[in-house]
Amino acid sequence: MSPVLAGVLQLLALIVALALVHRPLGDYMARVYSSDKHLRGEKWLYKAIGANPTAQMRWPAYLRGVLAFSAVSVLFLYLLQRLQGALPGSLGFQSIDPDQAFNTAASFVSNTNWQSYYGEQAMGHVVQTGGLAVQNFVSAAVGMAVAVALVRGFARSATGELGNFWCDLVRGVVRILLPIAVIGAILLVSMGAIQNFAGIHEVGQFMGGSQEWNGGAVASQEVIKELGTNGGGYFNANSAHPFENPNPLSNLLEIFLILVIPLSITRTFGRMVGNVKQGYAILGTMLLIWIGFVALMMWTEFAHPGAAFQDAGGAFEGKEVRFGIGGSSIFAVSTTLTSTGAVNSFMSSFTGYGGGIAMLGMQLGEIAPGGVGSGLYGMLIMAIIAVFIAGLMVGRTPEYLGKKIGTREIKLAACYILVTPTLVLGFTALAIALPTPPDSMTNTAEMAVGGSGAHGFSEILYAYTSGANNNGSAFAGLNADTQWFNTTIGLAMLLGRFLPMVFVLALAGSLAEQKPVPATAGTLRTEKPLFTGLLLGTILIITGLTYFPALALGPLAEGLAS
Repeated sequence: MSPVLAGVLQLLALIVALALVHRPLGDYMARVYSSDKHLRGEKWLYKAIGANPTAQMRWPAYLRGVLAFSAVSVLFLYLLQRLQGALPGSLGFQSIDPDQAFNTAASFVSNTNWQSYYGEQAMGHVVQTGGLAVQNFVSAAVGMAVAVALVRGFARSATGELGNFWCDLVRGVVRILLPIAVIGAILLVSMGAIQNFAGIHEVGQFMGGSQEWNGGAVASQEVIKELGTNGGGYFNANSAHPFENPNPLSNLLEIFLILVIPLSITRTFGRMVGNVKQGYAILGTMLLIWIGFVALMMWTEFAHPGAAFQDAGGAFEGKEVRFGIGGSSIFAVSTTLTSTGAVNSFMSSFTGYGGGIAMLGMQLGEIAPGGVGSGLYGMLIMAIIAVFIAGLMVGRTPEYLGKKIGTREIKLAACYILVTPTLVLGFTALAIALPTPPDSMTNTAEMAVGGSGAHGFSEILYAYTSGANNNGSAFAGLNADTQWFNTTIGLAMLLGRFLPMVFVLALAGSLAEQKPVPATAGTLRTEKPLFTGLLLGTILIITGLTYFPALALGPLAEGLAS
């Protein structure tokens, strides 16, 4: 079987599996977030945190819950790392330095999971399992809660109430993430992933010295890192490590886990607003972008010119042979079009155009299908922009799902789409302009393809794109463990996560206060393919106008020089 055919068959198998679970999982999540009943275990949790799950919240109260919970999580994870040296199960590792501890706490609480450290050489069992893995669950549940709050804004009328944050948070973890994670972890263990609390042990000699590995609760952390679109690996090699991702079957399972909730939640959206066709329109836009990016990535990696590439059957540098170019390409696109950031190959070794595709996937806003929760609310913001543009073209007040998109709504949507470009381009410009940060580039003007320095620039642009969009993947050629990058990327992650949530929840509150507008003959049919095309064009145009100059200096320049 040819490598290209193998890649295509993997893609088809993945699509079939996702299609089979789309309806049941989407309907189940809609029931979870719409039910009035509370499980006994959930009641104990509410009592422990002092929350009243029946109290309805307006958007300021919902936002305060999100920010308060996240602030406490950052502080807890920071202190856990700073105290690691005194904790049991630390495997002899020292406490984490302040700037690194801040960066990691911001990273995992913001669902980014950017890692500028070697997991197996820095974090013991307590921090890995009791700190990082826990945040993988709750940070994902926070994103889902905010998305559901926005959906309620469309579904409800003449009220500013968006539900209860604490109820949505607990249900997201207990009823959705935990059950799937348990099943997924069992499957990963059966495929060869490790799950233990073993210490550090020598496994043999390597290049004149001893080689040591430590065990850990890898399978359980691996499954939620993908399912919650988190991405932080137990080991530095992430999902390229055989303890995390042993074989091609586990690779497909991990890609499935990355995509299953972001795609299925479109069905949840359709159910909760009372029109499943609206969910299919959003799903169709997501799938068009995802399949298009996978096709482009496979083409750039399989058909790259050059004798070495042709002899190898494609651009194999930095890719695991057991996954092949096809499996690596699907994984890379899936992890950058969502907020996952896990890698089973190294982005820095992709072709110039391949690296640009991965970067562009994040710069779209990670909405195709995006992170758990964040992908849906990001796409709905773009839908509001699209109906606003359509309204301008016909001279009609824009409406979406029976709600008027007025001055307040469009201002909030505009603020949302301006946050991450401002962070990405602003921090990148500062890092390039200042004398010290460029020293972290390992691909300088002399080392880069064509002597242009384009790859080195791409490393920094990719780092801030990944941080501000809460992705977490890296080009792997940038030494990001410095005070500058730990601090600025940490700030980019926090601002890129929580500032957009402010605008999303304010928009949800504004929509919930409106009364529905009856559809007329002139109402734009947002469930039709025409709107899907308009939405797709809006996404590509806004992204292209925002990031094209920066992309031209980095991956495009490198691709043209190769």
